[in-house]
Amino acid sequence: MYLDELRTLLDRHARPDLTTAIDGVRICKFDHAPAPETAMSGTVLAVIAQGGKRLALGDRFYDYRAGQYLVASVDVPVTGQVIDSVPGMPTLGFGMTLEPAVIAELLLQAGPQHLVQSGPARTGFAVSVAPDELLDAIVRLVRLLDRPRDRKVLAPLYKREILWWLMAGDHGDLVRQLGVADSSLSHVRRAVRWIRENYTRPFRVEEVAQLSGMSVSAFHRNFQAVTTMSPIQFQKDIRLQAARLLLANNPNDITGVGQRVGYESPSQFSREYRRQFGLPPSVDAARLRDGVGPTGAVLP
Repeated sequence: MYLDELRTLLDRHARPDLTTAIDGVRICKFDHAPAPETAMSGTVLAVIAQGGKRLALGDRFYDYRAGQYLVASVDVPVTGQVIDSVPGMPTLGFGMTLEPAVIAELLLQAGPQHLVQSGPARTGFAVSVAPDELLDAIVRLVRLLDRPRDRKVLAPLYKREILWWLMAGDHGDLVRQLGVADSSLSHVRRAVRWIRENYTRPFRVEEVAQLSGMSVSAFHRNFQAVTTMSPIQFQKDIRLQAARLLLANNPNDITGVGQRVGYESPSQFSREYRRQFGLPPSVDAARLRDGVGPTGAVLP
């Protein structure tokens, strides 16, 4: 019942840029299966109402289909692809940003029995079947796109309810960790944020471990567990994504773009770019210039 209404709402309100009038809420609609795309995941809830998607994080794959949701609790480079595409039945997805401050407030309201238990870090992604309570809250939130008078007051309430059902669900520990300042996930997210802000410069792993509040051994272990990649690989993926965005506006400056994102060797930049995106930078830049670029198929 909820899924049927969600399909109708998402189909009606989908825009080419995926945005909506509700802050932090995105809607995707794809009538075909575009090529796989690489982008930052964001910290999000993604729900599929029709069709399906596949997300690749390092060497791990996450498939989620109609009635299932994916939680991403860390903002990392991922590759996404629409799957199960059927003519006349577009893939429809709902996405909502996870807000650590709101999660922290809910944890305080819920009491100590809902606090996160200390333990080893785990991968920052999980897939599960969406319970009716979660779908009901999402449907009520998306209905507000047709009710602008009520949106300002009710949207924050419905978003809090969605977060609560996630926190109480199969992978609630993953979501609850976002609201705890001293959790293993929070330490890794601190490192991820630093690398993203300083991706053009070389760094020592010991330096980032200290900034994130972990020993070097714990940092290596937890960063790999959450992101499925090493800090150096993470930096490389960030550099290449930044380069692709720059090439869209500077298609004739391959060497300059490579230098701006931190590559001293043009040949190394071209080699790693081709390995990541399947085309050398010059060819991909021409495609981007002609409008054959990312479609937003990664998340939701």
